[in-house]
Amino acid sequence: MNRRTTMTLTAMALLCLAVSLPAGTAVAQQKQQVSFKVPGENIKFGVQQNVSVGDVPNHILRLFETHATFPNNPPVINGLKLAEIWQRGLAEIADGAGRTSSYYLFVMENGDKFFVRNENIIQPATAGKLTGTGVGHITGGTGKLGTIQGIVRQLTTFDPIAGALGDSQIDIDYSMGK
Repeated sequence: MNRRTTMTLTAMALLCLAVSLPAGTAVAQQKQQVSFKVPGENIKFGVQQNVSVGDVPNHILRLFETHATFPNNPPVINGLKLAEIWQRGLAEIADGAGRTSSYYLFVMENGDKFFVRNENIIQPATAGKLTGTGVGHITGGTGKLGTIQGIVRQLTTFDPIAGALGDSQIDIDYSMGK
């Protein structure tokens, strides 16, 4: 082989190796899933304020904060027990349908945290209650959760007028980066 062919083959081999190494690292990040239900009695509204828009009946803007705790059998995420979840957001609801943009703060027993940016679709449920179905991206974390990545899905029933919350189902698909 001539020198040019040898250098070309060597460069191609090094390029293939450089491309395959990061892919191997990504494959090594094992996906985890945690699913749990938060009973309505463990979720409380902190702040809640409804403002009538005034254009049509039952059209409101809603600022809210919820706080969930886990007194028994807390979910475990990356080996850490979940202590509490805070959700803070703004909803627009008209005749039982609308959307919510919110932020979640998941706090572990040791103080480590991770953060989620969430979007919900709100639909009428039964007997004046509404259902919020949402998905959010994990935007970062602290401590042992500093490299967490993934998606959080959530389904909650609530009554914005009475300020009552029902059960919430949360599914977290995540991996830990390097």
